[in-house]
This record gives sequence, C-alpha cells and structure tokens, in this order.
Amino acid sequence: MKFPRRTFLHLAAGAAALGHSLGPAWALDYPTRPVRIIVGFPGGSQADIVARWFGQWLSKRLHQPFVIENRPGAGTNIATEEVVRAPADGYTLLYVVTANAINATLYQRLDFNFIRDIAPVAPIAGYPMVLEVNPSVPIKTVPELIAYAKANPGKLAFASSGNGTATQMAAALFNAMAGVEMLDVPYRGPVQAITDLLSGRVQVMFDLLSTSIGHIRAGQLRPLGVTSTTRVAALPDVPPIAEFVPGYRAVPWTGFGAPKNVPAGIVVRLNNEIKTALADPTIKAQLANIGAVPMPMTAEQFAKFIADETEKWAKVIRGAGIKAE
Repeated sequence: MKFPRRTFLHLAAGAAALGHSLGPAWALDYPTRPVRIIVGFPGGSQADIVARWFGQWLSKRLHQPFVIENRPGAGTNIATEEVVRAPADGYTLLYVVTANAINATLYQRLDFNFIRDIAPVAPIAGYPMVLEVNPSVPIKTVPELIAYAKANPGKLAFASSGNGTATQMAAALFNAMAGVEMLDVPYRGPVQAITDLLSGRVQVMFDLLSTSIGHIRAGQLRPLGVTSTTRVAALPDVPPIAEFVPGYRAVPWTGFGAPKNVPAGIVVRLNNEIKTALADPTIKAQLANIGAVPMPMTAEQFAKFIADETEKWAKVIRGAGIKAE
C-alpha cells in the first residue's frame, strides 16, 4: 500500500492520538486481569526472549500476568492481524518489529493497514547489524568492498534471512547507496544463511550482532562495519558503514503496539513503565548482551519513527524490486 509522506505522518499522529478522549482515568486501575503480548516469532527466537524480559518486568510492576503468545508466520502478519482484530482495551498488545514497517510495501494485499490500525505504545531497542565477510575474501574494509564490488559487479554474493527480512533490506540499501551490485541470495532463515557464509558458499552478509559476534570473536568471520551511525560496544574497533557511505543506517528495532482506539491513559502508563524498564540495570545488561541499544521515546515519537521507517524501506523495496515469497 502506497502513501505520500504527508499521509504517513498524518496517519501516524492519528494512531498515537486515538483514544485521547477517553482520558487517563482508564489507566487508574489497569490492568485488572492478564494481558496478552502477541509475538510474531516462534518460542526461543530473539524476539520471543526480549518480549519475555519485558513481559516479566511488566508483570512484577503492574501485578498482573503479561503472557507471551507466539503467532509466527507470514512475516509477522498473522500476529499483527490478531491484534488488529482484538478489543482496544489494552489487554492485547503486539510485539512490534521492523517487519511491520517493511510489510506495508512488501505485501501487495493485507487485511490491515499497520499505521492506521495499530497504535504505537513504546519502542524497546534498536539492534545494530554487522557487515561481515568470510575470511577467505581478500577484503578488510568497507571501501575495499565497495571498490571490489564495483570492479566485479554481480560476483560477490550476500546471504540474507529471506525476502523482506532486515538482513536483506540492509544489503539492498547498501547496494543502492554505495552504487554496487552484489548478488542477493535469500535463505529461509538466519541459520541457513550464516552456515553458508561460514562455509564460503556466499561471501558477504549483514547480520545481527547477537548471532554473529561469536563467529567474529572466533575468527570465523571478518567484520567490516556496523549498520548504526555510531560504534557499538561489542565491536569497538569496527567503524560504522556511514563513515564511508554517508547517511547509511539500517538498524532493526522492536517495541509494543496495541489496537487502534486503545485508551490514551493506558498507552501513557505502559510507555512510562517501558521507559523505566529501559533504565533498569538488569534490563540494560540483558539488552547490551545481545548488542541492543535502548530507544526510549514517547508514543507520539514512536509513531513518527514508524512512519519514517515505513517510508524509508518502501523506497528500498521498490528500488530493488523485492517481492514477498
């Protein structure tokens, strides 16, 4: 579904504001029963683990169970649709991810409009990725990679976790901004992609720090750059790609959303609790351990962020001709 930027921002602002007329009184005794958090990934995935950290935090703080329910499939669309159809009472939340912004353009037909139908509640964190190569590749820096790719168009292959995934989007954005043509080899998941990168069947990958850091420290993969605009603590000697490709940034993110028309007081309360969690030493350490960077924002700021991300990845998808599997 295509929208001009002005429409994106208008819808985002509207999503954040929905329910304001109901006032903060709704939040005074919230929650009075268990709250479901719908996660569009299987149990044991990084998304599932992070969602459970925050579910446990909220359960202790608000004295009601926040129960994780996994609804994997269709690139998180199954989970999203379940929340869209749920009552707007604050008792069903969506674990929001970058895929929600990507899917708005990747899928030609959806039974919902994410920006219109989901109210942003609070972001959790960004997850910088690392641009890495198999050590057999005689490339040690981002400029060397760009030079080689320009001199040998189509000869370097990058692995991705599948069509529409953040790993593919990061590489497609790099191709466009660096003016190179690396071959896209999409896999059905990160395990298969990293396995072929380690074996040398493909040469390049943009991957989450959490899944690659062990291989990097063992010397099995060579990091060239990180996808955030600043260096990351886990790889302090690895420069941001943006130092060589100005303006480049590709950082997956997560957060919480709710059905549209959720009472504003509930949004404010949950937003405040999640921001408090992000400042907690235990939560901060857990996030740092997987290379995540906390992203405290208001719900309104999160709405604008989602609108900007949706527009950004729409341009990449159309420019690269990426289609849903």
